[in-house]
Amino acid sequence: MSFFEKLKAKFGGKEKPEHLRRGELGERAAKKFLQKAGLKFLAANFRSDRGEIDLIFRDGDCLVFVEVKTRSSEEWTRPAAAVDARKRKLLSQTALDYLKLLKNPAVKFRFDIVEVLLANGEVREIRHLPNTFSLSKPYRYA
Repeated sequence: MSFFEKLKAKFGGKEKPEHLRRGELGERAAKKFLQKAGLKFLAANFRSDRGEIDLIFRDGDCLVFVEVKTRSSEEWTRPAAAVDARKRKLLSQTALDYLKLLKNPAVKFRFDIVEVLLANGEVREIRHLPNTFSLSKPYRYA
């Protein structure tokens, strides 16, 4: 067995769980959708100690932090409903970590949610919900 075959067997042999594959499909679809809408892609899967932001774009002079929610069914609730107060707080903290890396520029920013609905493993519908929530307390001033 060659060195590369050993590496593949050790690290690349396992298939990703279904929910991770669906999430990646949703993020790719959301990225393409937002780029077609004229937003400029900056980063994907930004991680800090406090969380992860799926996608980061620029829309004119505004930074856009995007949470992508991919579902195969809306039987129980809309995908955006999964972005609860706890998740909004983590997204707020992670966005502030991103801004800190940029040396805290005086820039507008917003939080968007993109819902991606699947049918039979294919993208059926994409919904962009701009400016869905504001910076969570205690991080905002009002």
